[in-house]
Amino acid sequence: MYFCSMFAKRTVIFLCCCILWVCFSSCSLRAIKEAEAVVAQADSLWRNGRRYTDSLSLAQAYNTLHQLPIINHHSTSYAHACYHYGRLLRDHDDPVSAMQVFINASHSRTHDYHILGRVYSNMGSICHLANEFQLSYDMYSRSANMFLRNGDTINYYYGLNNMAYELAEQGMAEETLVMLSIIKENCLDTNVIAKAFETKAKLYFQTGQYDSVISVVNKLQTLGHIQSTSYVLKARAYWHIGNADSALYYAKFVLALPHASEQEKYNMFYILINGDSTLSNEQVIEISAQRSDIETDILIPLHNKMAVAVELLQQDLESKPDLWWLYSIVATLVIVGVGLSIYVLRKRKKQELLSQQINILKQATSTIQEKHNELSNRYQNEQQRIENEIKEKCTLLLNDANIKKTLSWKDFDLMCSIIDQQFYLFASKLRAKQILNEKEIRLCVLVLIGFSRFKIPDILPYSQNSVGKLKDQTAKLLGTTGKKLQDFLLKLVIGP
Repeated sequence: MYFCSMFAKRTVIFLCCCILWVCFSSCSLRAIKEAEAVVAQADSLWRNGRRYTDSLSLAQAYNTLHQLPIINHHSTSYAHACYHYGRLLRDHDDPVSAMQVFINASHSRTHDYHILGRVYSNMGSICHLANEFQLSYDMYSRSANMFLRNGDTINYYYGLNNMAYELAEQGMAEETLVMLSIIKENCLDTNVIAKAFETKAKLYFQTGQYDSVISVVNKLQTLGHIQSTSYVLKARAYWHIGNADSALYYAKFVLALPHASEQEKYNMFYILINGDSTLSNEQVIEISAQRSDIETDILIPLHNKMAVAVELLQQDLESKPDLWWLYSIVATLVIVGVGLSIYVLRKRKKQELLSQQINILKQATSTIQEKHNELSNRYQNEQQRIENEIKEKCTLLLNDANIKKTLSWKDFDLMCSIIDQQFYLFASKLRAKQILNEKEIRLCVLVLIGFSRFKIPDILPYSQNSVGKLKDQTAKLLGTTGKKLQDFLLKLVIGP
């Protein structure tokens, strides 16, 4: 009893100290009011389709609100400050700092789901520019859920389209079309529908259906949709089907657009260099130099920045516990703190009630932990089942005397289709990376099945030494080594 009394007194003292610390913190009330006024002005401009451009004032407002005790980070002003400052940092080509600010916004406990939807959408956009399409999909999914909780159906369907686009980038045709069908059946907004057509065109391009790309973009043009991304896809589709004249026409059209991105100009310069026979040697050299400058001065540095920003997000996702654990801990501390304060003020009259509440919390925690363990076991069992299934299929193919016929080895596209059916879209995952050629993909298939360096030449027309070099080269492109290549490929099959 003496221990409980002492603990209660110390708790009251601790709470009083917290109140005093808040009252006398370095951020004065005046500074807070000024910061909130800046955020309110940024909100007003934002609602009218404009940006707050006073970077110094916005940075100061963000830092003022960020330095407040963490318990105040639930405020709407703080979340809005994070959003506006993050957007400003993105506009100034600082995606790393922007990502950190957006992460801070995601940790705020604001109930403004609209601003959280926009925060997660920006995080997804940064991940997309870093070619982290699955992570981008996850962020856009969170964004769509926030908009749905806010009752904003238009932005919700924009979010679904963003998710579909990331699936399309990965060549996941069935999943993309299912997502687009949801939008088509439930959304009547013409702008959303136009974006959905863009996504469908991207899917067709990723899966090599270039005639369908052209057909979809033509439909977009009839709707008056003239986004540069659509014309880029059309130009590249014409190039792939061998219609150089049409490809060149749309490449020049894109390059004339004032809002074309540097990546789009980079792609169109390729068509211009290789498809325009009227260019002189000096012009070809000049355009090639421009394309090289875009790559070295803009695209590569920007991609590196985006990669660092994504690494920040991944570290945060890996280190951050599930929010319901945090809420449980906070709720427990609040209940215990309030209970002990009442215990001191009312001389232990509610001790029995407090003990009962603590027991309930313990039981709830135990139940949640059991469910967590059960879900973890299910996931591990399912992963093991998939791995065993893959290894069995590999063993069968390894011992198949007619493996070339079984896999339709001479027809690369048909072979990839068969491998996708047997190994969870393995070939599509390799092709989606866009870093391997046909012979390297074929080698990856044989390595996954388990063919040794001595057996691979029976199927691939290479000597043993050449196979070894090809294997090391392919592994390096994938970010691993020749010795670890099979394990790497197995994880790629099992993974999402």
